[in-house]
Amino acid sequence: MAHISGLVSAGVIPSPFEYADVVTTTTHQSLRGPCGAMIFFRKGVKEINKQGKEVMYDFEEKINAAVFPGVQGGPHNHIITGLAVVLKQATTPEYEAYQEQVLSNCAKFARCLVEKGYELVSGGTENHLVLVNLKNKGIDGSRVEKVLELVHIAANKNTVRGDVSAMVPGGIRMGTPVLTSRGFSEEDFAKVADFFDTAVELALKIKSETKEGSKLKDFLATIQTNANIQSEIAKLRHEVEEYAKQFPTIGFDKETMKYRN
Repeated sequence: MAHISGLVSAGVIPSPFEYADVVTTTTHQSLRGPCGAMIFFRKGVKEINKQGKEVMYDFEEKINAAVFPGVQGGPHNHIITGLAVVLKQATTPEYEAYQEQVLSNCAKFARCLVEKGYELVSGGTENHLVLVNLKNKGIDGSRVEKVLELVHIAANKNTVRGDVSAMVPGGIRMGTPVLTSRGFSEEDFAKVADFFDTAVELALKIKSETKEGSKLKDFLATIQTNANIQSEIAKLRHEVEEYAKQFPTIGFDKETMKYRN
């Protein structure tokens, strides 16, 4: 449940624990903790056999031995401490409200993208992620990802059905937890959809003006050598930065800095 563990912990989507004897998860992503992982396993009585004896679950010893000394070195106490903090947060009403906002923001984001003519894999979303199939737009995820990077929007290229290359896939993946943590609401994600759409249109323009070849390196060369493209990228980047400045950066308060510009 790696990507969805935060949603599961808040009880805003169904849990796998009712069905699975072993559950694994990362602790960053939607759980909003440090980069790490957890393994859950059932303990206690598994069944009563035909002889009337209790049969116990035997996962604990096997999993613990596989983790250490099997595949893991020493513990990182700062990661364990960070994980303890986020797990305590996950028991609070505020955390549940946060995860509900993550879902609401993602639903709004998905609707706005569909209204702009984008095809979403599975037709929409019921979690914190949208996976956009860009093939009907005539562009790929690698080129859109590069343009998004240049305007300071973080996203991931992602394979979609029919792809033959993971290096130049047909999709782009975006999530809502981080911006929700910064205070973005539904209408803010409508603005994010506008930024994304502008970036895609810009990627299409760059592609059309790339005359020297069809590879990604040729696309990047056009960006570097075309002054008009550089100007449009700078304009969109400025708009993104100015919009983002309305929202606090997590763990950063300029007023408390020792050194200020």
